[in-house]
Amino acid sequence: MADYGHELRFGIFVPPEAARGRSLLRLIQRADATAGLEVLAVQDHPYQPAFLDTWTLLSYVAAMTRTLTLMPAVANLPLRPPAVLARSAASLDLLSGGRVELGLGAGAFWDAIEAMGGQRRTPGQALTALREAMGVMRALWGEGRPNLEGEYYALHGAKAGPAPAHRIGIWLGVYGPRALRMTGELADGWLGGFSYAPPDLLAGLMSAIDTGAREAGRVPALIRRAYIIDASMPVAQLAEVALVHGISEFLLPVDPDGERATMQFAVDTAPAVRAAVAAARLA
Repeated sequence: MADYGHELRFGIFVPPEAARGRSLLRLIQRADATAGLEVLAVQDHPYQPAFLDTWTLLSYVAAMTRTLTLMPAVANLPLRPPAVLARSAASLDLLSGGRVELGLGAGAFWDAIEAMGGQRRTPGQALTALREAMGVMRALWGEGRPNLEGEYYALHGAKAGPAPAHRIGIWLGVYGPRALRMTGELADGWLGGFSYAPPDLLAGLMSAIDTGAREAGRVPALIRRAYIIDASMPVAQLAEVALVHGISEFLLPVDPDGERATMQFAVDTAPAVRAAVAAARLA
């Protein structure tokens, strides 16, 4: 059992499709007004011409919502310089009243990234850059040194600020053993999904995070775990994932016209999973 006792949170994971932008905004407004949903996670693929820019969308959405935590899932680091990303996240956190969390990815789809002017990186280079980027962002949020020397990112006396409204969590969307150990060492959370990490693989992935945390002198329970589910997963399986693997955030993938599925998830699935987990914890 790896149940760390965290309060469960539920939300939706959406593609920022430009052609269905108005439908997407209606869906988000409905989710914001629905009890049982706490998180809005938006895909970030800046090289995708059919998508709205994720940060522009999140900024727009922040002004039309009141309760949802807002998160890119995950921000494409090779196309978003970490110093600017840190300022963007802190600014949106201030303007939204402390509702921003930062999902961060090392990069994928390198042909598309390179086509947009980004730098192609090997897996090892991408991991080094990800580590350096977290240091840059924490420093600009007032949590680290203003002078950092890195192979990919550096700070030379940059001033911290603006300070975010709350301590923004960095959630890494990674799957490799080294990256998972780094998540345990440095990050606030892990954000994965059924497509790359079906439930039968979660034990090994979570173990790697826990190992990284212990080696860094951290408590594994401090690292939250979020999971983009498969819509067919039943309540019993979601509860098992929470209790056995320590997953505490569940994100339903929906398209902009997915209001019916979203409401069913909020009204039926989320309460049932909460109840099942609570009962197991009391047993």
